[in-house]
Formats: sequence, structure tokens, C-alpha cells
Amino acid sequence: MKPIFRTALPALLLASALAGCAHRHPAADPAIATIQLAALNDFHGNLEASSVTYTDVGGVERTVTAGGIATIAGALNAWRKDDPELLLVGAGDLIGASPALSLMWADEPTLAAMNRLGLRVSSVGNHEFDGGRAELLRQQKGGCTSPRPEKACRFDGAWQGAAFQYLAANVFDMVTNKPFLPAYHVETVRGVKVAFIGAVLKDAASSVLASGVAGLQFADEAQSINRVLPELRAQGVNAFVVLIHEGGRTPSPQQKQDCTDLYGPLVDVVKKLDPAIRVVISGHSHKGYLCRVDGRLVTQAEMGGHMLSRVTIDVDRATGRVVGERAANVVLAQGSFPPDAAMDGFLQTVRARSEQALARPVARLAVDTLVRPDDDTIDESALGDLIADSMLYGARAYGAQIAFMNRGGIRTTLKTGAGNVATLGQLQAVLPFGNTIEVVNMTGAQIYAVLEEQFLAGRGVTRGLLQVSDGFTYQWNPSRPEGMRVVDKSVLLHGVQIEKGNTYRVAINHFLLEGGDSFPTFKQVTNVAPTNMRDVDALAEYLISRDRAGKPAGAASDAGRIRRAK
Repeated sequence: MKPIFRTALPALLLASALAGCAHRHPAADPAIATIQLAALNDFHGNLEASSVTYTDVGGVERTVTAGGIATIAGALNAWRKDDPELLLVGAGDLIGASPALSLMWADEPTLAAMNRLGLRVSSVGNHEFDGGRAELLRQQKGGCTSPRPEKACRFDGAWQGAAFQYLAANVFDMVTNKPFLPAYHVETVRGVKVAFIGAVLKDAASSVLASGVAGLQFADEAQSINRVLPELRAQGVNAFVVLIHEGGRTPSPQQKQDCTDLYGPLVDVVKKLDPAIRVVISGHSHKGYLCRVDGRLVTQAEMGGHMLSRVTIDVDRATGRVVGERAANVVLAQGSFPPDAAMDGFLQTVRARSEQALARPVARLAVDTLVRPDDDTIDESALGDLIADSMLYGARAYGAQIAFMNRGGIRTTLKTGAGNVATLGQLQAVLPFGNTIEVVNMTGAQIYAVLEEQFLAGRGVTRGLLQVSDGFTYQWNPSRPEGMRVVDKSVLLHGVQIEKGNTYRVAINHFLLEGGDSFPTFKQVTNVAPTNMRDVDALAEYLISRDRAGKPAGAASDAGRIRRAK
């Protein structure tokens, strides 16, 4: 097993210093313009620092607290001191699926932070469309007319818009057949023109609410990018950087230079790009890498602001073409750069405003406490029942019949205040990850398989069994062999036996959809319908509906949906 270092600041400080040296502006070559970029992707509203585990170039696994807007600003301050013309660029999902600190304000604090950081341009990601096309345009241009009036302009009383430009070369308005957002943005740096061309994965529409992107077409990424090159060349631009919200994966460490083992959908896109495109800055897969694909530089900087990619491009002044490119991924561990005082002050303001809002009462419950049991001998909890029921409630418009919730996603006991009233902050503490709910098709055989996967070797019940919604019941026998522990014919939906050949609509969170907690069968489901509703929002709406109906939710004990056979 590789050693895990919980504190590794000296090594990180040295790595940061070396990365800075590697990117210092070289002695001027009159024939070459050297342009420096800092790139981030998949920030997802992570204004605060958080823990990240990564493998360094020596193969050592390290866990550090990294990111946070004050540290990001501090790093940029240091780099801009060396090169005032350094540009900050993004590769999408700067917002969406964000912590409450940002999401509760329609992600306006994050966009404001990006303005303060001096972000110049970013591709859109699929999560930029979480609120729909109208909301994305509002976030770009400003204003308070929003499909989320309970969040928009609530933080600062107004919203002036993003100072940076979102790009989407492959997203078209089906009525006008024109790009929904600009396809590219041109910057002049050290006297040469550089075009940043943005794109999002062509399957983005399948991961957002269909009504939110109605009338938009998501086209092939490479074709759409290549299509704009003649237009750019006519403007005298011959240096191109692609910002694309599509990703890949690699077994190589995040900081390994020029890896050659990148795989995934991004690779096919890169291979189809015009040969003049030498630099591709990517996102979406939340992986850090510095790879080469057909000789091109392809980068990604993990997620959440834990890391920034420093990209250096050499441009021939005579031709305007890229003649050299290199990059480094810098982990922004706390202490590696002096935090920016002004940005830290902004963060403190966001925290203060958010804490006040998080104290807002949501609804009255039937009991004052619903315990999250840490005892692995307990299969079901009243809190697990409540959350599964709220997921089913939130997914009802999508035809959900059953809901499954992984107990690891339930982080703490729900303790209410006076009069058994739960606050928004208390709900956020129970479900802090902001997982979105997906509704999928599962056969009865797949449901049986998932239940059996709870007991496979290496799992036992150490992570707790899946919590299930009202009407779904089954029995299991711990003395039976693996793969046969679910009692045959005991799996019922409202008292009717689940048939292995039938298909059922099931609500799960996105973590499970990706096979999280070692449930591979969830990755085999079909007809995925994203609700774009976070689990905590579904819980709040469910509690409110029950309270208004005069039947507060919650119980002192579990409902007996999961039983061990004797």
C-alpha cells in the first residue's frame, strides 16, 4: 500500500516554487512571444478550501487541504507579479452542483469571485445549464429576472453579470442556427493575437433538464471548433487554444509531464481537431493530467480549485503560430501561497450572509431527533427512511416508484430546534454533498443484483445498507452464501413481488449512478432522467409538504422495510 502523508507542505512549497521557476518569463527573444495562462475547471462553487487526495510524481499518495478563493487569488498575485499579462481561463462547470455557500445565492458569489480573480474567458460546462438557458444568459449578462427568483439577486440585491465571457462553439440556437453563446474570444498578449475557442461535451443535453435547454442543439465538438478557424484566420489570428468541457482519464499522476496514456471521449475529439490547434485545456472528468495526444498538449486541473494548470505558449511573431507549449499542474495547498486579504474578506462576507440564511426554519418534524446509526448491525434507520421517501417525492414527476439512498451520503444525525423545527443549515449538515437525483430504468433482476451487491466480499455491511423508500420491502439472510443472501420472493413493492423480467423506475443519486460505494449494477441502468434536483432540496420540499398537510414527517424508529430472516 502506498503511504499516505496527511501533511506535506514542505514538499508542496518546493513543488510550487519549482513550478513558478519553470514558468518565469524567459529572456526576451524578439522573434517569440511567450504567453502564460492559468487554467481552472470544474470549480463547482467551491469558495472554501477542502481536502483533496492525489498521487504525486513520485507515486506517493498525499492528502492536503487545498483551494479556496483567497489562496487561488494569492497564487495569481504571485504569478502576475512575475508576468502581469498572465491570463486566467476556465474549462466549464465553474458553477452548479455547488456547496450551499454559493448555490443558495444562484451561484452569484462564485461568479463574483471569478470577476475578482480576473477570469477572462471560459467554456460552458453542462452544469452551467442547470438553471436552464435563460438563467445562464442572466448570469452572463446580469439582471434579476430568473427562473429561480428565490435565489437570484438575493445575495447582493442586484446582479451585474459575469465580467468574463462564456464560450460555446458547439451549442446552437435551433431557430436562428447561430451559436447560443460566442464561439471564441480573441486576446492580444505581447503583441500577438490568441483565440480561445470554447466547447462543451455534445451529450450535455442528456445531463440537464430537457425543458431548460429546449431549442438548443449540442453539436459535434471537433467539427464545431474547426468550423471557426477560417473566420479567425481572416482576422489575422493563427494561435488557437481550445477550452473544452469534456475529459479523459489516465493512470499517470496529475503532475506527470507529457503523459501518453490518456483515454476517454476527449481523446477522440482531440484527434479530429485541425493540426494548427496545439493546446487543449479540458474539464468534466475531475482528473488532473498533463498529456500529449497526437503531439498536442492536453491538460486538466482536477476540480474544486484544488489545482491550477499553468500553461506556457510560445508564438512566432512573424507567423502568429504556436511553436511551443508546456504546462505544469500546481496543487494550491493551504500555506503554499499567501492568501489574498481582499478575497478573504469577500469570503467572510459570503459566510456571514450564508450563515444567517442557513438558520432559516424549513419545516416542523414529528420528532426532535432522527439518528444516523453508526452501528453496522442496524440495517435501517428512521432518518434513512425519511431521506429515501423525500427522494421519491422529489422524483415523482419522473415516474419514480422506488428510491435508494446510500447511507454514506447521510453524514450526521438530524437534530431539530424548538418545536421540532428543522433549519436549512441542519438539513445541509445531513446531506452536504449536493448530490442530484436521477431517475432510471431498472429491471427486477438488476434490483435483486444491487441488493446482493450490498453483501459482497470486502463490503460486508460496513458502509450500511441502502436505505429504501416507502412501499419497498425485502428480507435477507446473513447465514446464506454471497450472492444468495436476499430471500427469494421477499422483494416487494406495495406488497406485490418484484418480477425480475419487469422494468421499474428508480430514483438514485448521481454518486450511485456512477457506481459509487461499489455498486456496479447502477452503472448498467437505462433511460436516465436527470431531475436537476439536489437531495437536500428534495428533503426540504418533502418536509414542507408534510408540515403543511398537518402530518409532519419523521418517526422515532424505522419503518421495518428491511428485515433479517431468522
